[in-house]
Amino acid sequence: MALRNPLGQLSRHAAKGSTLKFAATSTSLLWLPPTAKNGVERRQSLATVVPPVTQDVTSSKGPTAMVFMNMGGPSTTDQVGDFLSRLFADADLIPLGRLQNYLGPLISRRRTPKIQKQYAAIGGGSPIRKWSEYQSTEMCKILDKISPETAPHKPYVAFRYADPLTEEMYTKLLEDGFGNGKGGRAVAFTQYPQYSCSTTGSSLNELWRWRNRLEGKKATGELELEGAITWSVIDRWPVHSGLVDAIAKNVQDTLATYPESRRKDVVLLFSAHSLPMSVVNRGDPYPAEVGATVYSVMQRLGFSNPYRLCWQSQVGPSAWLGAQTSTTVEEYVKKGQTDLVLIPVAFTSDHIETLYELDQEVIGEAGHEGIKRAASLNDSPIFIQALADIALDHLRSGESCSRQMGLRCPGCKSERCLEQKKFFVGQQASISVR
Repeated sequence: MALRNPLGQLSRHAAKGSTLKFAATSTSLLWLPPTAKNGVERRQSLATVVPPVTQDVTSSKGPTAMVFMNMGGPSTTDQVGDFLSRLFADADLIPLGRLQNYLGPLISRRRTPKIQKQYAAIGGGSPIRKWSEYQSTEMCKILDKISPETAPHKPYVAFRYADPLTEEMYTKLLEDGFGNGKGGRAVAFTQYPQYSCSTTGSSLNELWRWRNRLEGKKATGELELEGAITWSVIDRWPVHSGLVDAIAKNVQDTLATYPESRRKDVVLLFSAHSLPMSVVNRGDPYPAEVGATVYSVMQRLGFSNPYRLCWQSQVGPSAWLGAQTSTTVEEYVKKGQTDLVLIPVAFTSDHIETLYELDQEVIGEAGHEGIKRAASLNDSPIFIQALADIALDHLRSGESCSRQMGLRCPGCKSERCLEQKKFFVGQQASISVR
């Protein structure tokens, strides 16, 4: 069932102007917006150092909290157990039915020793927090320059299953002077480029839950707290030109490592995290949006090579979206195709799915020098500029979320999802009067 007039169910109060002050770091070099050359290659230049930005000096609408949302990962092997416990408890990501509360802890306990070994093999923990904090900080530096009216921009990270958790992020927002009667603007910026109810949707459900606990009726007794944080959401960006450029550039760099005589016959395998078919069949938009990203990247590459989209990280015996990446590689090798490039298309940085599952399991076990992986986005200046451009477009749009955000999956029965969507769509009333 689609949403019907969710705006009318929420308060029309505007958040009061904030008196927050944040100084923007000005000692780092910034990348100027890249200029296209031959479709993918980019010219890079260094910008001049920008003076510190504060709300009093440059901003009429700032400060603005920019919250990067992602799955997260354990930073040490000791954190693996808690990470898996939260992950398998989340029915949005791994639906286990009425036995979720029993099966989730059981599966997580059994898998912990195996997964600890995998994290040990990639250096003792996931680098996703490091990359998320780096990307959000560098993006905010650019935003302070190109969007002074919403500056200063303060970076935050909210992970769904690992530190810093959503609760920790929200508490930090309040400590930093957002909300608590002071108002302020925050943008929930999903780091899943393609929307799924099991990823971005789950993160937004958690954000909505903690917002209600810390600023909503459960915290204050009021339906809408005067001076609460005004939220908006960047909920998907699967075909943004900067994302496409960044992925295409990494693919070209990898193709350049093959002898020219073999290069045009290398098969490109785009790999994305799979979903249970129970999620896909209720109408989740993720497979279509991942396909849109793949097609856009191939357009940018001029369809230079044959390609396929495959899916990785299946968990458990239930049916998941396929074909699986590992099986795809095995079958192509059997057919004599041993020049393959694996391309992470739904991840914005390295983590266990790239560093262990693709690099050590899929590629390592295949044992062919022609099977390689394109680099992840990590510290790509093209990608970080893209993040800033996406955020700028959102801030200037005056919209609380995309039109797609308000539309439920046709098979959705979750009341939590419905109420979460009502809340974020309903934030439009507060944004419109800022």
